[in-house]
Amino acid sequence: MFDGMMMEAGLCVYRADPASLPARPKLGSADAESLASAAVTRLSELTLLSPRKGTLTGRRNEHFRQIARSERSAGALTAAGRYLAHGERSSSVKSIALSFDDGPNPPYTGMILDVLARYGVPATFFCVGMFAAAHPDVLARMAECGHELGNHTWSHPFLPDLSERELDSQVVRTDEAIADATGRPVSRLLRPPHGTRTPMLISWLTEQEHDHRLVLWDVDPGDWGRPGPEAITQAILKQSRPGSIVLLHDGGGDRAQTVEALPAIIDGLLADGYNFTLVGSLFDERRSRPCLGPRLFPEPLS
Repeated sequence: MFDGMMMEAGLCVYRADPASLPARPKLGSADAESLASAAVTRLSELTLLSPRKGTLTGRRNEHFRQIARSERSAGALTAAGRYLAHGERSSSVKSIALSFDDGPNPPYTGMILDVLARYGVPATFFCVGMFAAAHPDVLARMAECGHELGNHTWSHPFLPDLSERELDSQVVRTDEAIADATGRPVSRLLRPPHGTRTPMLISWLTEQEHDHRLVLWDVDPGDWGRPGPEAITQAILKQSRPGSIVLLHDGGGDRAQTVEALPAIIDGLLADGYNFTLVGSLFDERRSRPCLGPRLFPEPLS
């Protein structure tokens, strides 16, 4: 979760994959001494990250192969109402869901909530557990304003690297942090970091013990790479279709561009006739539940 912030500060950041390190604790990285030793003695084995390619620098081919292997499992779960990349494409109901990943992240999450409140637009926030536990007041504000909170794991790991026990801890602790902050039952919505999935991961996350619904997206403006507010806005307006789920970020670094782009995004989608809804409502859209439009939610708490 911190590589983007460090690269923004001008530091060179290397990723040490599990094969280069000793066993790690249940919910964290290998210890600092092991990381430092790997950097000093085996730097050539580590991967130099790129600000434009992000955390998965050097692993993207592997990532996309795993996604391709998961298509059959994803299709079956979509039919069962447990997996969603977008909602119904009906032209008669132009619903769209804004989603934000990797927060809460003061001050940017608060700024995003301010913009959403001005327009009365709901959104779904996929929260990282370690930050949810650190900023329960921000999650309470989200819930009070009618937004939806989903699980984005405890520390945003590359899930295929984890054991089932580690994965369980990542998910359960995050659900607990969200419930503790809001005082409400969790939504059971889960977005895997990077959208990573394998057939085994899908099985683990949707089995009875976890009972989560997996959420992906079909509109990605790449705001995490900070291409500029205008580029973010235009990418969303160009890619959006009825039922779309828009991927944006309130966490993971400086999100000033996302904040600046948000009013133009909302204005543009409203002008195109879209109604804003929550991701959870897209799961139910086949049952003709009404979508939430602008100016339906209260002002945020002061």
